[in-house]
Amino acid sequence: MDLFSVRNRRVLVTGATRGIGFALADGFAAAGAEVMLTARGEAGLEDALQTLRERYPEAILHRMTMDVSDTNEVRRAMLEAVAIMGGIDTLINNAGQNIRKKAMDVLEQDWDAVVDTNLRGAFFVAQAAGRVMIEQGGGSIVNIASVGGQVALRTGVAYAAAKAGLLHMTRVLAVEWATRNVRVNAIGPWYFRTPLTEKLLDDRDYLAEILACTPMKRVGDVRELVGPALFLASDAASYVTGQTLMVDGGMSVYGF
Repeated sequence: MDLFSVRNRRVLVTGATRGIGFALADGFAAAGAEVMLTARGEAGLEDALQTLRERYPEAILHRMTMDVSDTNEVRRAMLEAVAIMGGIDTLINNAGQNIRKKAMDVLEQDWDAVVDTNLRGAFFVAQAAGRVMIEQGGGSIVNIASVGGQVALRTGVAYAAAKAGLLHMTRVLAVEWATRNVRVNAIGPWYFRTPLTEKLLDDRDYLAEILACTPMKRVGDVRELVGPALFLASDAASYVTGQTLMVDGGMSVYGF
């Protein structure tokens, strides 16, 4: 259906070399969008780009380094992206990291590293993309948040605080930019098997604990995030803004 189409949309994905970011870049490329892959590492970007070019020979794909924790780098990269693509219709604001420690063990540098990427960096990327979208007449921002920003978990306080901030940032930007035709929404994943979670999920006891509070009794496949992202980027969501779509197998509403 054309309502759900993102064909020829100009999409920028941060943290696009692996895990959720790569899956979403793959999904948008498969759907006919023009995709700009960004990440900190040049080597990983080239590998991701070549993989997608082999899968989708007709797709228009680009790559560009960008460290979201460096605001000057973000501004430079956005100017470059606009010069290459002519604009940005959708931002997939995905770049993030986690340092899993109990609260008493968190160091100042741990806190800064996580918050600078997951919240501060996400804001300045959204701000730069928002400027582009307002000038061109509209666009859609999809922030990749987390169930951990809404539900209190036992470890990862810096990550949880950053993701909670990201959820409310999503609401505030949605309200501020609503009359400028820029929609801002978020996706809240639970556990998906990615390079960052593989070791945790390979621990049988840990996996059993995760599944015990997940009504669907399984972890997610990153491809299951593609549909929600395509929806939020498409005209099917033209009256949807300031919302967080939880993609969590029911975990966030489970009453135990």
